[in-house]
Amino acid sequence: MKKIRAAVVGYGNIGRYTLEALEAAPDFEVAGIVRRNGAENKPALLARYDVVKDIAELKDVDVAILSTPTRSCEEYANKILPLGINTVDSFDIHTEIRGYRERLMKINKNTGTVSIIAAGWDPGSDSVVRTMMQSLAPKGITYTNFGPGMSMGHSVCARTKKGVKNALSMTIPLGEGIHRRMVYIELEEGAKLEEATAEIKADPYFANDDTHIIAVPSVDELRDMGHGVNLIRKGVSGNTQNQRMEFNMSINNPALTGQILVNVARASMRQQPGCYTMIEIPVIDLLPGERADLVEHLV
Repeated sequence: MKKIRAAVVGYGNIGRYTLEALEAAPDFEVAGIVRRNGAENKPALLARYDVVKDIAELKDVDVAILSTPTRSCEEYANKILPLGINTVDSFDIHTEIRGYRERLMKINKNTGTVSIIAAGWDPGSDSVVRTMMQSLAPKGITYTNFGPGMSMGHSVCARTKKGVKNALSMTIPLGEGIHRRMVYIELEEGAKLEEATAEIKADPYFANDDTHIIAVPSVDELRDMGHGVNLIRKGVSGNTQNQRMEFNMSINNPALTGQILVNVARASMRQQPGCYTMIEIPVIDLLPGERADLVEHLV
């Protein structure tokens, strides 16, 4: 069986775990790693792989896994899709997913490629669980409670603000889908906490939550990549009231994100040209193996 050739674009936390998931997958081979500095200061863990600055330098790439910060995903997709390479990403700004999907859809249709976006665990696999819950109790309310744990997207966002040397954003669930953001930051010399606080709180990542900014001597002393989610739906099936369902998960954040990205990279090879979110993809397409065998085993 011909293996899917995947390139990992970006080699931060998510990129490293994505590579691990690719190495463990029976139907993939690593086409190479794309890093901003290319092979300069190449990590020992990448010794057996081609490491380049531009994905065009790699051969026979089927799919690019964008392990980049959310706000650069579209930029990379716009450059890669015209090369005839599928893209997948874990874009995580919920309010911007619809517009992003519509913009990429046009490129996918013109280039005959597939993009799967917002494919982390939330948005992503949690979105699939919410969809299933709503189908089981069409009338009702779903509460998504995150954490307590580190939000990678929010931490990256906070680190980009003026005067911030390093940052850790912790999500604390208050119940009924309401959260508090505890953002611990290391300030650069001469930076003012008040200015950094105002800039962080104004960003869409934080603007809708109760956000607290705390200056600390060392963010690394606090960092833990554990996270989790509790999904609850209470609703109505037909005319029957009080249907209650719950889903719980406790995870290493970037490891699960990397695994999901590999799953959707596989699924991208099984879709017609276009841009998709995870709720639009048959869940069976996320798994390796023959469909008939999976049906026999899982149904």
